Amino acid sequence: MNIAEVPDKEADYSVPALARGLSVLGMFNAHTRSLSLQEIAERLGVSNSAVYRILFTLTNMGYLNKHNTQYELGARVISDGFSYLASRDIVEVAMRHLNELRDRTSLSCHLSIREQTDSLYLYRAFAAQRLSVNIPVGTRIACHCTAMGRMLLTSLSEIELGQLYQLVRLDDYPAPAPRTLLELQNLISEDRDRGWVLHRSDYSTAIAAPIRDHNGHVVAAINLSGPDAVMDSEDVKEQFRALLLASSISISNELGYSHPFG
Repeated sequence: MNIAEVPDKEADYSVPALARGLSVLGMFNAHTRSLSLQEIAERLGVSNSAVYRILFTLTNMGYLNKHNTQYELGARVISDGFSYLASRDIVEVAMRHLNELRDRTSLSCHLSIREQTDSLYLYRAFAAQRLSVNIPVGTRIACHCTAMGRMLLTSLSEIELGQLYQLVRLDDYPAPAPRTLLELQNLISEDRDRGWVLHRSDYSTAIAAPIRDHNGHVVAAINLSGPDAVMDSEDVKEQFRALLLASSISISNELGYSHPFG
């Protein structure tokens, strides 16, 4: 190849029409639901005739809908977006946030999902401190006995919870686990309203928060857990809870959840 044929800048590889088309799609959001051809042309800084060809193509491909003189996002954007979100593994999304949370708190952090009445541990951000609480990946623990498990159960209605536990002997489990179905239903209702769970067991305390998908459904839970020697202080617990909730919101947002407060 002649040296003169080698592009000097990466910009030489760009496709202006494609860039403008993507810029058009990026103009729409929760506050801007629809735009006219003139408004789009002004934002792009191009002529009406130039933007018309872009809008015609995007509309023809299903990325935009046209209603009278207004354009809005089409179903193709939504379906492609959901396909992307579905392709993102929860562990892949969560691990960076849990590692950062471990580094900030010096406590082990875990991720789990619900399988029937069990909490299945999918990821652990291991804290090497001598007093840390570490649960291996692959461990199954009864949901009603742990903070993460209780958080996972908040995805169920009272009726669904009753159906799930109708054949489970809750009184076989030691305190502080609920001993009856009614006690469990009341506990989970309080957890659901609170939006997080604190659970104390022998010599350790765990705090759990929900992970939500794009529909707002609780699909997983995360926790941080440590010995009572670390977790006894109310100020410390409050600090850890705030950090945990911030991580849960960040992970949920990456899975497509739109947090109502921001």
